[in-house]
Amino acid sequence: MRHLTYLAVLASCLCGALWVEPVLRVNVFRRWRRLAVTVAVVVVLFGAWDVAAIAASHWRYDPAQIIGVRLPGRLPIEELLFFVVVPVVSILGFEAVRAVRGNRSRAGDEPDIGVPPDRGEPSDARSADGHPGYGADP
Repeated sequence: MRHLTYLAVLASCLCGALWVEPVLRVNVFRRWRRLAVTVAVVVVLFGAWDVAAIAASHWRYDPAQIIGVRLPGRLPIEELLFFVVVPVVSILGFEAVRAVRGNRSRAGDEPDIGVPPDRGEPSDARSADGHPGYGADP
């Protein structure tokens, strides 16, 4: 069973984070194109890095802890899955924090829904009572 260690760790990470999608309604999987682009960038960049490190004998994987399926460049399938699981879990965690804090401000390429459109960015303007504020009061 030791050969399933890496897969067990990845499965545990997913199980620890997947619940936030339905419970907190973070909608990470509804925005699947955005998620796919993010994961693809990670897989390509870090996959190439690992393949180069394996080829240079800087990196190795304990054969006793992986199932033995290797991709081109001798990359274990578990490592590819790592590059998928970790970004997904990270994004779920990020969105969970935003949901719990009620912080639905702009993140990435999202439209800004946290600041009223007529208020804009902070400025040196003062509100009607003389305190610093977001632009002039309407």
